[in-house]
Amino acid sequence: MSKEYDPDIVSVVDEEGKEHIFEELDRIETDSGRYVALLPVYDDPAEQLEDSGEIIILKVSEEDGETYLSAIEDEAEFNEIGNLFEERLADLFELDEEEEEE
Repeated sequence: MSKEYDPDIVSVVDEEGKEHIFEELDRIETDSGRYVALLPVYDDPAEQLEDSGEIIILKVSEEDGETYLSAIEDEAEFNEIGNLFEERLADLFELDEEEEEE
């Protein structure tokens, strides 16, 4: 039996009303809060090639039954959460590191 890849796709509307599509790579819940690691998804392959490939880390909050994603303002909190995601997602990027060494 083969495993099919079925990504979790998230639609985020920014403050200006523009919709952005992301693949949710991982979630973390700590004493400080809940967080998600997202990777932008593009319809146009040219946009995908132009993207830096950086993972976007956002804080999850809920208000009146609605879920909101926001930037992590505190640098120490961002670094802590970023390091946690980096450790958890290292396996996804192992191939890229091997290719760079060759």
